[in-house]
Amino acid sequence: MAGGRRLAWRHGQVLARRAGAGASWGAGMRFTDHFLEQAAAVLEQLDRGAIEALADELAGVRHRGGRVFVLGVGGSAANAAHAVNDLRKLAGVEAYAPTDNVAELTARTNDEGWETVFAAWLAGSRLGAADALLVLSVGGGDPQRQVSVNLVRAVEYGRQQGCRICAIVGRDGGYTARHADVCVVVPAVDAVLVTPLTEAFQAVVWHLLVSHPKLKVAATKW
Repeated sequence: MAGGRRLAWRHGQVLARRAGAGASWGAGMRFTDHFLEQAAAVLEQLDRGAIEALADELAGVRHRGGRVFVLGVGGSAANAAHAVNDLRKLAGVEAYAPTDNVAELTARTNDEGWETVFAAWLAGSRLGAADALLVLSVGGGDPQRQVSVNLVRAVEYGRQQGCRICAIVGRDGGYTARHADVCVVVPAVDAVLVTPLTEAFQAVVWHLLVSHPKLKVAATKW
């Protein structure tokens, strides 16, 4: 075995030992096989009807001249930036992500606190009934546990303004899933892999949406 391959193999063994009882793949199974099998299970269980409903919602926003504000934290913030690009370029939907404006985000965090940064940003953007929020999140927020409360406050504000609330999340019991008009829940097929699979399938779903005949207006380059 070549030195590089031997080092990679040993690294994999260390990771498996560290996982211990938390490792959910079977004895003798490579983690790569397990991860991809779980991804296939998510793909099989995705709610096609919810995705179609989300396509209708976004097409409705475009038809009435509204805007889509894509909200996410952490990895989902990076996904939000990518989704905004695709919505604008491929689907002709006016879209924005508050986390793309680092100066405003950090100023609001510094002056008023992290909890209200999205709601305040949406207020400054004059969020209205023609618009929609698209929340990308693993848990969807939990005010009792003080997790992603900025998403919770944004959803609350969106409902006050009468806009539509859409979401792609990984937990059906989080605040966003319970209060959204349309929500695609990424099935939690493996408790250890909820975060990576949710964030990965956020991308699958939004790429499906901007490729959907109801939304796509521009051809991709390749």
